Amino acid sequence: MPADMNKLLPTEWIKLRRSIIWLLLPISPLLAALSGWSPLDIGKEPLQAWQEALAVGATVHGLFFLPLLTGICAALICRYEHAAGGWKQLAALPVRRSSVYLAKMTVLAALLALLQLLYGAAMLVGGMLKGAPIDAIPWEMIGMLVGYGWLASLPLAALQLWVSTAWQSFAAPLAVNVVFTLPNMLVTNSEDIAPWYPWAQPLLAMMPQDRYDVGAFTVSVETLFIVVAGSFVVFLGAGWTSFLRRAV
Repeated sequence: MPADMNKLLPTEWIKLRRSIIWLLLPISPLLAALSGWSPLDIGKEPLQAWQEALAVGATVHGLFFLPLLTGICAALICRYEHAAGGWKQLAALPVRRSSVYLAKMTVLAALLALLQLLYGAAMLVGGMLKGAPIDAIPWEMIGMLVGYGWLASLPLAALQLWVSTAWQSFAAPLAVNVVFTLPNMLVTNSEDIAPWYPWAQPLLAMMPQDRYDVGAFTVSVETLFIVVAGSFVVFLGAGWTSFLRRAV
């Protein structure tokens, strides 16, 4: 890790200390748990109850809220610099531009990791409150949904950070994110388009593969993550290069 990253990372967290993001992050996990567990009859086979709740929760969380919150987090991370000439102040400091960009990407990835952990915790607590047997908890499945969802959100995070650093308007990147998130319900039914669509990748990664046999849900995990890794490298590299070349 570059030495100046040790200074930049704490600074980025300080900027977010009083941010609205801490109020927004729990919303999606809570709605996912409520949607997943409320309609279920726990009299069913215990493991099936957990699987159904997790599938519904992953749909609610991964289809709209995870992509939307990714864009909101990226915009908030850059909001301070867009206000009152913050980029010029950063340029005057003895830190490299590449470190500034990577620090913001690191903080964004950490926020999304926290969001996924909150999702997993909310599903667990929701199941316990509903009375689902604790000994039937599919720990491996929950861990995969949390981890896969985080990995699949990284390309979108890199893309949104690129947009958020390039556009000085706080609202414009959010509007773009909303516009491209809304078609998710249709895009995820396309085996050809969905794996390449950054806003759909989190849902595809989080959805248990044995729950559906239609459209993009037939895409193998291996194929999906080859696309995810490739698009992450492309978006991160493009955003990083654009940031290094821009005038402040």
